[in-house]
Amino acid sequence: MNNETLIQVKGLRKYFETPRGFLHAVDNVSFDIKRGETLGVVGESGCGKSTLGRLLLRLIDATKGEVFFEDKNIIKLSRKEMRSLRKDCQLIFQDPYASLDPRMSVGEIIGEPLIRNKLVSDNRELENKVMELMDTVGLSRRLYNTYPHELDGGRRQRIGVARAISVNPKFIVCDEPVSALDVSIQAQILNLLMDLQDEKKFTYMFITHDLSVVKHISDEIMVMYLGQVVEKAPSDNLFEKPMHCYTKALLSAIPSIQNRHKKKEIIRGEITSPINPSPGCRFAARCEYAVDKCFERTPLLKEYEDRHFVACHRCRELNDLSL
Repeated sequence: MNNETLIQVKGLRKYFETPRGFLHAVDNVSFDIKRGETLGVVGESGCGKSTLGRLLLRLIDATKGEVFFEDKNIIKLSRKEMRSLRKDCQLIFQDPYASLDPRMSVGEIIGEPLIRNKLVSDNRELENKVMELMDTVGLSRRLYNTYPHELDGGRRQRIGVARAISVNPKFIVCDEPVSALDVSIQAQILNLLMDLQDEKKFTYMFITHDLSVVKHISDEIMVMYLGQVVEKAPSDNLFEKPMHCYTKALLSAIPSIQNRHKKKEIIRGEITSPINPSPGCRFAARCEYAVDKCFERTPLLKEYEDRHFVACHRCRELNDLSL
């Protein structure tokens, strides 16, 4: 791993046992995230985005694969070694209310990681640091002794952001942090995250199902479908020249006044079961361009243009790419 790369994932898998077999939530996923950059992860509900984020933080154990944080394979670390690494890897949750303890005040919630990691020596220093963090995320100091139920969604999510950055981590998984917020509040939280990244050089994995949101914040975007990566490219490239049929359909579904007369890519057919899936492309049953080999062999994620990776047997001919 070079010095520019903070996170490196190789062949990561997570299978959950069910009465009907193993559910392939994350299946053979590999990628890198560079320091100080944001990888956006998109896909419909159930595609494995949140499971992937939790695997990277080892909140759940992987079935197989490797996750390197700098030079450490976190899959092989002991519980004690992981505890010392937790400070460098944090999570911002999707629900800004359910993720906060209703019995704790704003000051107590933000201050808890500082106490747990022994980053303050006394109550005076704790209060000062919490106040500084509240200033950083745009929370008024007068809210120090208030409780989550007294605040709106935007302020609650700012508490979640303050809690995540309180230990000055290197890597933060943002698990749909704006999906439960109003549009105007979404923009405020996104801008806050981007400002913090510019200032403190955080590295993000930003999980969302909203492509218009992920474009605003991401350097690279990775599209997932039923546990697998189907396309990965720099943000601008993905929006200007999507290559996978699933990505094209997602992009065409974004509401736009300018493109209201543009033909929509409609996905038809039934979703393939992720339980004991057969070999082949998992999108084949819903793809109008699928041929026999799409149902017989699982396509590999290949680089078709500079840093533009696609998992599709017919990618070249469908996108008129030269050999």
